Amino acid sequence: MSNTAAGLPVGRGLLYLIVTGATWGTVGAAASLVYRTGDMGAFSLSFWRCAAGLVLLLADRLLRTRARPAAEPLRRRIVKAVATGLGLAVFQTAYFAAVASTGLAVATVVTLGAGPVLIALGARLTMGERLGTGGLLAVAGALAGLAVLTLCGSQATVRPAGVLYALLSAAGYCAMTLLTRRWGRDGHADASGTTIGAFGVTSLCLLPFALAEGLYPHTDHPVRLLVLLAYIASVPTALAYGLYFAGAAVVRSATVSVIMLLEPVTAAVLAVLLLGEHLTAATVTGTLLLLGAVAGLALSEARGHRRPAPLAP
Repeated sequence: MSNTAAGLPVGRGLLYLIVTGATWGTVGAAASLVYRTGDMGAFSLSFWRCAAGLVLLLADRLLRTRARPAAEPLRRRIVKAVATGLGLAVFQTAYFAAVASTGLAVATVVTLGAGPVLIALGARLTMGERLGTGGLLAVAGALAGLAVLTLCGSQATVRPAGVLYALLSAAGYCAMTLLTRRWGRDGHADASGTTIGAFGVTSLCLLPFALAEGLYPHTDHPVRLLVLLAYIASVPTALAYGLYFAGAAVVRSATVSVIMLLEPVTAAVLAVLLLGEHLTAATVTGTLLLLGAVAGLALSEARGHRRPAPLAP
């Protein structure tokens, strides 16, 4: 199950992505606690999330003593950093704009729902990756689960501007995922370097918005706020994005996008367990549909890489 180009077993890549999706789902609950603790805004939180995550990644890079792969040419590293950083910045910023315009439920469904479709089409057109009938059914099931989990029971209002922002966010996510997969197939995957470069560019992109919003929050509980920010910057950011870029380099792009739908599943579970929300039939149905789709695609990906290569004529 090894991907010889990127040097990471596909099975481990799948595990990395599952952990990433689960940890990303904790960001919403942590962010809600941040908002209750002080007056920090969404852009400021995103900036500090990326900036602090960047510091942690740089410290890890400097402290590691094991041998590192040969450095890529400077021009290639700059191109990768700018491309992934811009994709990440568009993904995050346009999503926040969509939430502000049309609400959380519609923004989440359009962004996360359009992502797998755009990625599947992009991977087919640019890299020849095929999902097959089973894969298409899994994606359809995942999108249905996402819609049920997010929209049922909500008072959603659809506004065209918000939908456009959400589609722009999905396009940024699509570009980031496809580029990472392309570099992995070409044998130029460096998860640590890609993550550091992306966070550096994204932090610069978010800084003007954060300054306009208010970079430093006012709070009566500074220790609690720092603990929450430290968690957000370390686990679902520095750790999770490093795992994401590593896994996305060796796993089919459409499979990556469906596995990332574990994020709303985790968020829904946390809302029930920690925030006192009621467990509804829609929550259970949507969760089961999403988990079934993720499991089906993950097993398909693993089986595909276990098959022996055909003998050369």
